[in-house]
Amino acid sequence: MARICVVRAFFVPDDVRVRREINALADAGHSVTVICMRSPGSARREWYGPVEIHRLPMTHRRGGILRYAFEYLAFPFLAALYLAMLDLRRRFDLVQVNTIPDWLVFAAIGPRLRGVPVVVDLHELMPEFFASKFGTTLRHPGVRALAMLEQASIRFADVAVTCTEEMRDAFVSRGADADRIAVVMNSSEEAIFDPEAFPPRRERRIGRFSLICHGTIEERYGLDTIIRALRRLDDRIPELTLEIYGEGTYVHELRGMVEEFGLTDRVSFNGFVPIDQLVAAIADADAGVVAMKRDAFRDLTQCNKMFDLITMRRPVICSRTTSVMASFPDDCLHYFDADDDADLARAIEEVFAEPQLGHRLVERAEEQNQAYRWRRQRERYLALVEHALAGRQN
Repeated sequence: MARICVVRAFFVPDDVRVRREINALADAGHSVTVICMRSPGSARREWYGPVEIHRLPMTHRRGGILRYAFEYLAFPFLAALYLAMLDLRRRFDLVQVNTIPDWLVFAAIGPRLRGVPVVVDLHELMPEFFASKFGTTLRHPGVRALAMLEQASIRFADVAVTCTEEMRDAFVSRGADADRIAVVMNSSEEAIFDPEAFPPRRERRIGRFSLICHGTIEERYGLDTIIRALRRLDDRIPELTLEIYGEGTYVHELRGMVEEFGLTDRVSFNGFVPIDQLVAAIADADAGVVAMKRDAFRDLTQCNKMFDLITMRRPVICSRTTSVMASFPDDCLHYFDADDDADLARAIEEVFAEPQLGHRLVERAEEQNQAYRWRRQRERYLALVEHALAGRQN
C-alpha cells in the first residue's frame, strides 16, 4: 500500500476531521505519517496507533492579525523544509495537506517536484473567514488577495476536497475547476458517538428539561443567544437548564452574562471532559442547541456538533444557515433565526411543550443523515485518494 504524509497547521489527533481521515487511511492499509503543530505538553514525535506523528516546534494561539500572519507564514515554511527532508528517507507516494492556510499546500513542493500527487483538503473558505472575522467585505484588497492564493493553491494540487456543496460552489465561482473539487462532509465519529454504547433516554424525566451545547466556546457559536433565550424562559420553563461543555476565549463573557441574568442555578460550565463523559452527557440531555451566528462564511459551512447530536439521537434546535438548511429540511431540525434569542426561546418552548415533536425530529434527522454518515463519506474520501494515487502510477 501507499506511503502517505498528511500536513496540518494544528494539533493532531485533536483535529476531528484529520483524525477521521488518518484513521481511514491506516485502516485501508496505508502507511501514514503526520506533520503538525505541537501543543503544550505533547511529544515531539509519537505513535497514534499505526500513525506516526511528527510535531514541529510551533504552537497555535488565538490572537489578532499579526499572530495569524506569523503562524500562516512560519508554519508552511517549517513544514516544507521538514517534509522535504523526511521525503528523502520515506519517499512518499502521496501528500495530503489540510488547510488553513490555503498556501500550506505549497509545503508539498519537494515531493511534488518528483511527481508525487498532492491532495488539498480545504477546511475553510479563507476569504469569507477573514472578511467575517475582521468585519470587512469580500471586495477588500486583502480578502481579494486571499482569494487569489486560494485559487493558486487549488491549481497546485491534483485533487481538492472540501466540506460542503456550498463551499465547493464558492471555490468554483472564483475560478476553480468544478471537476477537481469533491465534497467529503464533516460527519460524526460513530465509533465515539455511539448511541448503542450510550443509549439516549426515550422519555423525558419529570421536573427537568436539559439543553446541551458542546465544543469550542467562541462568540461566533452563539452561546450568548442561548443564554439570553434562557432568561426569556425563566418563568415559563422553571425546570430548564443548560449544560455547556468546552473551553474558549468567550467563556469569561458568558459567565458574566449568567451572573448578570441570575442564571447560575440553570447554566453549568463543565469545561473539556473525557470523551466518554461528554457522550454520556449528550445521551442524557433532552435536546441539543447549535446556535451558530450567520454571515457570509458561516452560511456556507457546517459544524461537527450538529452531526454529533444527530448521531446520538437527540433533538437538535439549530440556527438557520444556508448550508445546514440545504442538508436538513425543516422536519429534521427545529430551526430559529440566527442571533435572535426571542425566536430561539420560541423554538425551545415548542420542543419542551410537545415531546412527540422531539421524537419526530430525531427520526427524520437520522433518516436524512444516512447519506452523510462517516462510513459513506469515508468511502468517498478513500476513493479520491486512490484516484490521486492511480494518476501517479499512470
